[in-house]
Amino acid sequence: MTKNEKPDFLDVASFRRDYLHAELRRADLPADPLVLFHHWIDEAAACPNLLEPTAMVLSTASAQGDVSSRVVLLKGYNDKGFRFFTNTGSRKAAQIGSNGSVSLLFYWEPLERQIQINGPASRLPRAETEAYFASRPRGSRIGAWASRQSEVLPDRETLDRRAEELDRQFGTGDVPAPEFWSGYLVVPATIEFWQGRSNRLHDRFRYRRPVGAESARGGDWLIDRLSP
Repeated sequence: MTKNEKPDFLDVASFRRDYLHAELRRADLPADPLVLFHHWIDEAAACPNLLEPTAMVLSTASAQGDVSSRVVLLKGYNDKGFRFFTNTGSRKAAQIGSNGSVSLLFYWEPLERQIQINGPASRLPRAETEAYFASRPRGSRIGAWASRQSEVLPDRETLDRRAEELDRQFGTGDVPAPEFWSGYLVVPATIEFWQGRSNRLHDRFRYRRPVGAESARGGDWLIDRLSP
């Protein structure tokens, strides 16, 4: 096959595996989904086959309904919600600005688990963004300044040269958070836990926050078992 030839269609429908790792029972569910989230993410962090347990797929949509997804890292969670950080000039930030409804998805394949979180996203206070940015390695802070995220880049050398110039510019001094960089908070309206089970009869439970609750602990959560 030459480099210009297209490969034959691969029948991936034949790829199969069963899920036998664990089960999720209604009787074992805590009233607060953050308790279960904390338990699961601790197990993910302890799993040697998971390199990025805090990696999550962030899906956003424009006001016109154009959807995009990418992997970002969870950088904290509490009663108020789940947070991540990004360039405010990026496509995801632009879409959040016009349509705040987002979805987060954790997939921990070795544990046969997924967690999906849906809810509105908004910017964190500037003080929280600056505090987190100051905790990042210097190279990551330089990288945040160098990357004009989602803009067309002519070549790799342009990016490397920009980073080198900024490194010289800041010298041995502090590298502050750029004005075009911010944290975002996703306040969960629903949190769904999925545990793989044999014969595709998976366990799925959805926590729904009552209307009017102001935080993740703003009221008693409603729990539904969903068909797989």
